[in-house]
Amino acid sequence: PPDALETIFERYSRVDSQATKDIQGTGLGLPIVRQIIQLHGGKVWAESELGRGSVFHVLLPLAGAGAQVEA
Repeated sequence: PPDALETIFERYSRVDSQATKDIQGTGLGLPIVRQIIQLHGGKVWAESELGRGSVFHVLLPLAGAGAQVEA
């Protein structure tokens, strides 16, 4: 459901629906993804259409030319 799109990035969040009732998980995957992306200065969000599925977007900044990147 559209109202669940933001909560799926919260720890231990699970969307209860007929389509997901048999899928197991801890609800930690997407929060970990969001945290890693945010640590890199990026954003992640989802779009979903009932009966069609979901699309996840990841936006990460590029280091500018000549920028020093520390590992």
